Amino acid sequence: MNKTLVIVPTYNERENLPAMAERLLKISVPVDMLVVDDKSPDGTGQIADELAAKHPSIHVLHRAVKNGLGRAYCDGFKWALARDYQFIMEMDGDFSHNPDDIPSFLEAAQNADLVLGSRYCNGIRVINWPLKRLLLSTSAARYVQIITGMPITDPTGGFKCFRREALEAVDLDAVRSNGYSFQIELTHKLWMKE
Repeated sequence: MNKTLVIVPTYNERENLPAMAERLLKISVPVDMLVVDDKSPDGTGQIADELAAKHPSIHVLHRAVKNGLGRAYCDGFKWALARDYQFIMEMDGDFSHNPDDIPSFLEAAQNADLVLGSRYCNGIRVINWPLKRLLLSTSAARYVQIITGMPITDPTGGFKCFRREALEAVDLDAVRSNGYSFQIELTHKLWMKE
């Protein structure tokens, strides 16, 4: 078992999952992958099982119903904490996050409880977003900064690396948010612990 786990929540990701698994297997640092599938009607869960049968570093957590992104990550975190993983990552399965960035996250995590990827650090790094969505996202990020005081440029981003001790310090059952607000809530809980 590797000391890093990359959690990839899925719902109807049958087109992306094999390619994502292949990319994660080839990056320069060894990682395990946990697919958290919400009973995808397109057969993503079955594809995940087939990948896990071929690769010991791929694991699958099947959930009975679609229960939201936040709950998927919390279930994945609990799964990871029940094992000996030291670094636990969040990552989307649609390639909106670049698997090649994982080594940089892990290097930064040697000295941080939480490493955040940002679409808005050193310019805007989003592709194929309509202007309206971009404006909504950047405005929401600024609003969150003002309301919470967190010095984070992309509080709704889902490309993160947690040290084990940081997640152990959070009561995952007390996390109430589920969608993108989940990202804000969990980051805020960790930021407040400093």
